[in-house]
Amino acid sequence: MNENVARRFTGAAGIAAAGGLILEVPLYFVYSGPPPDSNVLARLLIGILALGGVLVFVTGFRELVKTVAPEAEWAGTLAFASGLAYTIVTLVSSGLEAGAVIATDHSIDPTIAVSGTYILYGTISRMLLGMFLAAFGYTVSRTRLLPCWAHRTAYALAAVNLAFMPSLFFGNTPAHFYAANGWGTTALMGAVLSYWLLAIGITTCRSANRVPEQHTATPRTLTSG
Repeated sequence: MNENVARRFTGAAGIAAAGGLILEVPLYFVYSGPPPDSNVLARLLIGILALGGVLVFVTGFRELVKTVAPEAEWAGTLAFASGLAYTIVTLVSSGLEAGAVIATDHSIDPTIAVSGTYILYGTISRMLLGMFLAAFGYTVSRTRLLPCWAHRTAYALAAVNLAFMPSLFFGNTPAHFYAANGWGTTALMGAVLSYWLLAIGITTCRSANRVPEQHTATPRTLTSG
């Protein structure tokens, strides 16, 4: 895979994943009480498809790093592994919520009723996403794959995600900002990730048009500093 193809593939996957996440998040705020099953299952289905896009994005990012800067492959692999783990953990959480909704004969709010997802969506996901963002930021800063804002925002978001890890000590009320399943810990972080991923996807796609022809077949040497 040459550099232009890798950039377009990775960027398109990021845009697709972001689009799904952006559609999913508002569905959590449509109803003040337990939402109907159709709402829960629709947002979970959209989220599952979006997570498929995230999986393709992190895979494409690793391939892009291998193509452009093999010396930084270890960092790209760390970003891939943590992104993969984040995707799997979130998919498991979605499966637990969907199963509870399907098995119950009345409307429930799975963000409260399914206690097994509190830490999966919260602290565990925040740790894995923080690792992914930190590894992504480091890789981009060392390889100059994307503009400086890409790795700076990745570092900032990594720090914010890690700051939400202690939220497991603050109860399980979704209406609270800082709680195990609070809207800040889960919904806000999901929304921020979606718009960041959209910006990264668009920038990655556009960057393919500025790659000199000689770089499409020859790995790029890392710059120092």
